[in-house]
Amino acid sequence: MNAATDKVFIYDTTLRDGAQGEGISFSDASKVHFAKMLDGFGVDFIEGGFAGSNPRDLRFFDDIRKEKLSHAKITAFGSTRRTDMDAKDDPQLAGLLAANTEWVTIYGKSWLLHVTDVLRTTGENNLQMIADSVGFLRDAGRNVFFDAEHFFDGYKDDSVYALSALDAALRAGAAGIVLCDTNGGCLPNEVFEITQAVLKAFPDAQVGIHTHNDSGLAVANSLEAVRAGARQVQGTVNGYGERTGNANLISIIPAIELKMRLRCVGAGKLSQLRNVSALTADLANQRPDSRQPYVGRTAFSHKAGMHVNAVQKNARTFEHIQPEQVGNERHVLVSELSGASNVMMKAKELGIDVSAISKEDVRAILDELKVRENQGYSYESADGSFKILLQKALNKHKPFFELEGFRVIVEKRGRDAPCISEATVKIKVGDETELTAGEGHGPVDALNAALRSALAPFYPEINDISLTDYRVRILDPKEATRAVTRVLIESGDGNAQWGTVGVSENIIEASWQALLDSIEHKLFNEQ
Repeated sequence: MNAATDKVFIYDTTLRDGAQGEGISFSDASKVHFAKMLDGFGVDFIEGGFAGSNPRDLRFFDDIRKEKLSHAKITAFGSTRRTDMDAKDDPQLAGLLAANTEWVTIYGKSWLLHVTDVLRTTGENNLQMIADSVGFLRDAGRNVFFDAEHFFDGYKDDSVYALSALDAALRAGAAGIVLCDTNGGCLPNEVFEITQAVLKAFPDAQVGIHTHNDSGLAVANSLEAVRAGARQVQGTVNGYGERTGNANLISIIPAIELKMRLRCVGAGKLSQLRNVSALTADLANQRPDSRQPYVGRTAFSHKAGMHVNAVQKNARTFEHIQPEQVGNERHVLVSELSGASNVMMKAKELGIDVSAISKEDVRAILDELKVRENQGYSYESADGSFKILLQKALNKHKPFFELEGFRVIVEKRGRDAPCISEATVKIKVGDETELTAGEGHGPVDALNAALRSALAPFYPEINDISLTDYRVRILDPKEATRAVTRVLIESGDGNAQWGTVGVSENIIEASWQALLDSIEHKLFNEQ
């Protein structure tokens, strides 16, 4: 991990530092699943948790030992010994040994402010704590990384003492020293210059970087450390972590591989990047960030007509890498800003034969699109509805049923009683009429249940559809309860995801439009 190599080692701390983020939680099973995924992706070190702090983290180390990893090394995390206790008697160091991992990472103070104000001890004793802890773990047969907590702040305050903390760890046998921007307040030029100074002071040391994102610079700071010669990067998937998060490995890894031309997870692995990001969000019970660099749904989306036209001619004009390199794909957005290129590329993206679309068709589609957007429709997140709009404009749309009517009732009996929602739907399929009722947690849920019940005997494939998201936008709040409402629904069937949209002054009608498009999109694709 020294500057002489072009290999940058990736150290993931999602299960420890990432799990400290607000709302982030991993089950025991998901931790093992996550670690196996990172192992297959090519991550070098996976930090399993704070081994000496709680039984749940220790369970992970027991569980992961039962699995056969092909590449990654599992590390246990802890701190230096207590100020007034021998290393052999420290329960937290004992917890690190109990984790039974080949590698351990301990953090210690490198900023005198923390030594005096937090530990309430002397600078000399702190250095002894570092040396004792590293030496104790080395004598027990462990390889040790030393995380120099608050290193950059400490260096700016007293560079001699900060360097002496690193020296204490190295002299005691640490396999690597990691420079931490724990407060996340450093600028990239500071990280570069200080990392260079560390490498000059310890030319044979294996140096790593650990940054936080409090200034929005965690990724930049990590890359600057690598540029200065650091050869280990610590971070979390999707940037999860305390406060504003940690350095986002999902942005760092492709930057190292594709921009800095250094080796990282290895050839052919980058195409898994989007899946790694999405699966981690799912395991952590988080919604994926659609605007996340490289892997977000909109990372390679194009909306302005001139941009789409340029991308159609040469994708490099508005794309810094090929989307496929990181497992993503290009998306063309359609709106009032769209031109003919948007329509043609979007139609092709949706699987429509563009050779059959004439210039007159395109003009008619654009005119209809502008009329609808003026009414409040938005198709940027509603591919399903836009495809139906295209099919209708091209006279390819097939109505699968006729609506003869629906009714929705919301009833509340008593002040503290829950609301009851019921819906009835009457449809006609061919010569047959179906009248069904449904109940739900709300009026839209009841309407969805009734519609599915009515259609299922004719189209059993709709049972595969699940509604994954429901969003409401009030388009003109000044109109208060008379305001036009836009409803966006996300649907999926296990193989694909699609969005649909409805607009009306009546939220139930807007929801009906989006529900109808969702089902018709599925049926059209099936047939």
